[in-house]
Amino acid sequence: MDRTESKPGEIDNQTWLIDDGHAIIEKKRAGGIDALTPRERLIHCFWIADYSMRNAGDLATARDLDPRYLSDARSVAALLDLPVTAAAFGLSEGELERRFFDLFDRLCDELRGR
Repeated sequence: MDRTESKPGEIDNQTWLIDDGHAIIEKKRAGGIDALTPRERLIHCFWIADYSMRNAGDLATARDLDPRYLSDARSVAALLDLPVTAAAFGLSEGELERRFFDLFDRLCDELRGR
């Protein structure tokens, strides 16, 4: 089974991020950014980056959606002691663009494990 396949009863990482991201967006819409937990804020930043990369092929849309997504993700990942995620969002934006899809499953694994 490769990394894109799921075990029975599990959802793949892309579906997980879309589903959790949607729920977090709805929670943010209802209560504002302060209604989100740090983990939810981090998943939201990750969702923004993923949305941008999959739809535009770069992180320009992510900057448009939230100019602070990169710094917020880095600081929250450090706060939550998520070393893989902190390192990924500590990359320059250009380097994160180049490596995003290679890092995607590791980021999901770390976030889903919490």
